[in-house]
Amino acid sequence: MPEDVRVRALELRRAGQSVPEIAEELGLARSTAWLITKEVAWEPTPDRMAQAKRAARMRWDRYKARQSEQRERILNEMVGEVGELSERELQLIGAVMYWAEGSKRKPWNLTETLDFINSDPDVIRLHLAWLRMMGVSDDRLRFRVHIHESADVPAAEQHWADVVGVPFDGFARTTLKRHNPRTVRKNIGEAYRGCLIIRVSKSSREYRSMDGVWRGICKAIERRGVISSQLNS
Repeated sequence: MPEDVRVRALELRRAGQSVPEIAEELGLARSTAWLITKEVAWEPTPDRMAQAKRAARMRWDRYKARQSEQRERILNEMVGEVGELSERELQLIGAVMYWAEGSKRKPWNLTETLDFINSDPDVIRLHLAWLRMMGVSDDRLRFRVHIHESADVPAAEQHWADVVGVPFDGFARTTLKRHNPRTVRKNIGEAYRGCLIIRVSKSSREYRSMDGVWRGICKAIERRGVISSQLNS
């Protein structure tokens, strides 16, 4: 290693240049530049720090753009792959969704009534499509908004009325959740619309149908041996 190269590398390092910059300027391998300058503490100048921040921000922006592009591509591909839903597919999807989000019979509560609550308008629309596929008439549906008392309650009531296509005067009285100052809420802001509760009157037959479909799905999963194959892999 020529002495003048070594000296110049140290000078550049003390001037605030990074190892890659030193290696490029002196025609050295990065590992060599690091070995020469490793004992010198790197103290970048304000300009270099600002430059490094700009470069990091540009890299992050490029990364976000790539991720956004990939996300949109995958979403569009899968939307196209789903296509139309058959009644059988809707029956299965609706039963799984209800089992995940709806009220269920318990050993201490033997009530068998379809009672569903959710804050996602698309989930509510899917649930209604499932109910109508099973032959549930509109006069058996009971709607109720459940929302925090500090929210814009009238706007939420109109929002859910628009989602289900029913005038709000046909809804049950809104349930207001009382404010608890010790709770740190994240569901705040203009977009917060609470949840919608959908109850189906005299729905024990539909509840048992849902329960049977869910049990059938569970049996089908058992027959596929998914759990045992994963454990043995």
